[in-house]
Amino acid sequence: MLKLTEHDLLSTHEVVEPLIADGHVCHGGFDDTGAYVSPRTLHRVPAIQAWGDAHTTAFDTELVDIGLDSFPGHSPTVAQATLLIGSGAPEPIISILTRIGTVEGFGALLRHAPVPTMQPLFAESIDGTALAHLDRGLIECHARDEAGFESEAGHRDMWFAARDIAFERPVTEDQTELMLERMGINAAASGSKAATFVRKWPDDTSLELEVLIERLVRLMFIEIAAFHTFVWAQAVLGNDDLVAGEGEAARLVSYIRADETPHVGYLRVALSELRDRTIVGDTGRHHRGADLLAAIWEPAVADQRGPRRSELERLVAREVHHSLAGRSDEADLLAEYESLADHTDEDAA
Repeated sequence: MLKLTEHDLLSTHEVVEPLIADGHVCHGGFDDTGAYVSPRTLHRVPAIQAWGDAHTTAFDTELVDIGLDSFPGHSPTVAQATLLIGSGAPEPIISILTRIGTVEGFGALLRHAPVPTMQPLFAESIDGTALAHLDRGLIECHARDEAGFESEAGHRDMWFAARDIAFERPVTEDQTELMLERMGINAAASGSKAATFVRKWPDDTSLELEVLIERLVRLMFIEIAAFHTFVWAQAVLGNDDLVAGEGEAARLVSYIRADETPHVGYLRVALSELRDRTIVGDTGRHHRGADLLAAIWEPAVADQRGPRRSELERLVAREVHHSLAGRSDEADLLAEYESLADHTDEDAA
């Protein structure tokens, strides 16, 4: 189970019924008990467990981890979203769901992330590890889960379906473009905000490996923080008094949530494998993987809690003000909305 082919990792369980979301045939499906089965997990999930077990046994360490409570909860809160929808102003929630789905679609770009020839960069063997399988199916699985593949819809279209079921197809194509522009998507997608990569590792280490590991660390944090979003979305979209669909939209989110668990799993294992090994520089100098991982880890945590969070809150606030502008009760609703900012969503899990 430690050495698999790409075909193995891309293999899916047989299902007795496909998942169809608002008319779209999606990945995954249902077994003969009616339970949802995530795609491409037939061998991937057991392999991730096996790699993790092998690593903790060989190195006598725990896998890297960071708790969900390390990241702020969802903005807006369930209480704020309930207020907006109940007051006839669902547009900010529709915008958020549209933004999430659009960003999930960018997951297709994962497969274009360069993965260097790994073994020469490590003093120890990486045979039979998650690191050795990043470009042998693990990253491709992740990309397909997020963006879909061929005729099969993935998380992008599942989020859009959840939105359309809950709010009964609320936006036209033109409205969507304006909404995404307000939510900061178009500029990011066009590359106008592309940043120059600033090295955190010594100059003799592989730049390609550093870029890859930074991408994996940030991806892991995004995936973990997303569980706040799942709790929020399931609570909001599962409220039959607020939205349409009799809970179908919330069920779709629960399937996405299940699909994301292997993503966090393989990222934790691969980063742990790097942490406990020795990276060889092009001069032959040895570097502790723990030191190199730490150089990326801490700034990424700070960014996820700080600048990224602040930017998202700014975009959400813009949508809220846009949706309430001109209403006679605008001031009262904004005041009540702000008063609900400290409500947590834990009870909605």
